Amino acid sequence: QVQVVESGGGLVQPGGSLRLSCTASGIDFGSFVMAWHRQPPGKQRELVARITGGGVTNYAVAVKGQFTIARDNAKNTVYLQMNSLKPEDTAVYYCNALDDSSFPVRSYWGQGTQVTVSS
Repeated sequence: QVQVVESGGGLVQPGGSLRLSCTASGIDFGSFVMAWHRQPPGKQRELVARITGGGVTNYAVAVKGQFTIARDNAKNTVYLQMNSLKPEDTAVYYCNALDDSSFPVRSYWGQGTQVTVSS
């Protein structure tokens, strides 16, 4: 049984930092592409950052140089370090685990964690 669980969200002032964590169980974690997506209120869900099993990363233009994604395969955990936070970063942040070596492709979502950036 697959489980994807995010944690670390909360309320932070502009300019502050948060570190989100996502732990996945029931999968061969090291073979999965892990990603963070976010959904601001009233907007579509969008990709924030992605990291392959080999550590290759991709970032949305809006967060490049501001956010950092990393993974610890020994802990089955992926992290999103968010610095210099702005009100426009306010969103529900979701963790995704994807195995693109299979057909059909397998993809699993966490329940999301709220990040609010406000004075």
